[in-house]
Amino acid sequence: MFWNEKEENISEEELLSLQLRRLAGAVERAGRSSYYGNLFAGKGLKGKKIKNLDDIRDFPFTTKDDLRESYPSGMLATSMDDIVRMHASSGTTGKSTLVFHTGRDISNWANIVARGLYAVGVRKSDIFQNMMSYGLFTGGLGLHYGAEKIGALVIPIGTGNTERQIDFFKDLGTTVIHVTPSYLLHMGHVLEEKGLSPSESFNIRIAIMGAEPHSEATRKKLEETFGIKVYNCYGLSEMNGPGVAFECTFQGGLHLWEDNYFAEIINPDTGQVLPEGEEGELVLTTLCREGMPIIRYRTKDITRFISGRCACGRTHRRIGRMKGRTDDMFIVKGVNIFPSQVETVLMETPGVDKNYMIILDRKEGLDILSVQIEIRRDFFRGDLYQLRDLQEKLRERLKHVILVTPSVELVEPGSLPVSTGKAKRVIDKRRL
Repeated sequence: MFWNEKEENISEEELLSLQLRRLAGAVERAGRSSYYGNLFAGKGLKGKKIKNLDDIRDFPFTTKDDLRESYPSGMLATSMDDIVRMHASSGTTGKSTLVFHTGRDISNWANIVARGLYAVGVRKSDIFQNMMSYGLFTGGLGLHYGAEKIGALVIPIGTGNTERQIDFFKDLGTTVIHVTPSYLLHMGHVLEEKGLSPSESFNIRIAIMGAEPHSEATRKKLEETFGIKVYNCYGLSEMNGPGVAFECTFQGGLHLWEDNYFAEIINPDTGQVLPEGEEGELVLTTLCREGMPIIRYRTKDITRFISGRCACGRTHRRIGRMKGRTDDMFIVKGVNIFPSQVETVLMETPGVDKNYMIILDRKEGLDILSVQIEIRRDFFRGDLYQLRDLQEKLRERLKHVILVTPSVELVEPGSLPVSTGKAKRVIDKRRL
């Protein structure tokens, strides 16, 4: 049940004591870098000791802009001779953000990923097909090393090449996959077109989801389509990558590994730390990283701490499924909307297929929200009244959830762009 019971079932008192020691060390190490050294000195924090956990609030937040400003190695806290690997963020604007790791950093990362994989049932006997990108992106290598640490057979196939993915499912008897939810939804459609039953044709029993947020409704749809259990994994390159938090078999939230990360939830507008249970922006501090410690990193991910101890017995606190990101959020007619809110409505509606697109535009100064939705081929029988009824139901359900009336366009399955990696769900023409 536990990869390392002592680490995963640590008492609250021991965990708080461990966090305090490691937080003090993290701040001291960060101060050795040129970037943090200058920042701390400029704010009168040079040499300040962490004596209790709340002392971290005296230190400034770190943002992606800070990482870009320190490019390429301004946050490096060790000699470059001690660095064994570098990863870069998958951001789409501005300079890449680089993150450096020592050998111990890589080993620690693999250990907490193995911890998460073991928590969802991955074992040495499994065949693990890793359908995420390799290279500078952290998704592929992060789960690869964790699965190997458990002893599973790893297939480093990467993204795309759907036909080959399916061949390996059949020929090698894949039991665990690591994939984006949008790509697995697409694969379900491909398999149906081939006349294959996703739930009966393969040995897959577990899917690890990462790289993009998805709704509980999407999880259920994937579980029903493939006859598997789908587990959520959270991470970001600035905090190593995947494995920062992981669900367990109870699927009651993601265990955030608090012996490796100090977490805060803040009001994204004011920066104020919120009481436990309130929803806000997740802020993380690395506790163990040697090569490039990062202090109070604003993830832009919106979540909350879940109260109470998980039924699995692990004592590390859980965070809820990411509602969205502060930078994924868009505003229409003064209303804040997350793509995940739209997705939940669509995935819960019979007749809707596996792909959709949100399009924002502006006409005569007014915002226009349109949602293009693929419908199932077997749902369309040439009955225009049936299609109009579905269109109206979707419009009303979306209006009820997002408080804005969208234009709804029903399109044929396979007509919208397909992504093998992180899906782009929103096109905002207002910024073009």
